[in-house]
Amino acid sequence: MNLYHGFADLKPGVGDMEFAEAFADYMNHLKTQGHIETWRLTRSKLGLGIKELGEFHFMMEFKDLAQLDRAFDLVSTRAGEVEHVHHGVNAMIARVRFGLYRDFPDPNRKRGEERF
Repeated sequence: MNLYHGFADLKPGVGDMEFAEAFADYMNHLKTQGHIETWRLTRSKLGLGIKELGEFHFMMEFKDLAQLDRAFDLVSTRAGEVEHVHHGVNAMIARVRFGLYRDFPDPNRKRGEERF
């Protein structure tokens, strides 16, 4: 699996539940069309998050980079229903950072032939 992570802070005045509902709408839209496998939204607890990353953390799982690419292709059209639900989330975020990780070791990884 490829895990696309986002860390975000909300704009002043944006309600946490308003954001969570809009985010769920966006993710469920992508999931029902097969553009993501699953997703998760988390929030730092008791102020124990990494402040530089943001209060909210979200993850989207993709089975491979081709699925991730198709999701990006869809969202980048900036049209139709996907633009409506994407804007519904994006408009609430003040600052966001992204990262892409993978399960490790990779399922196709061989051992014993490495040269470094």
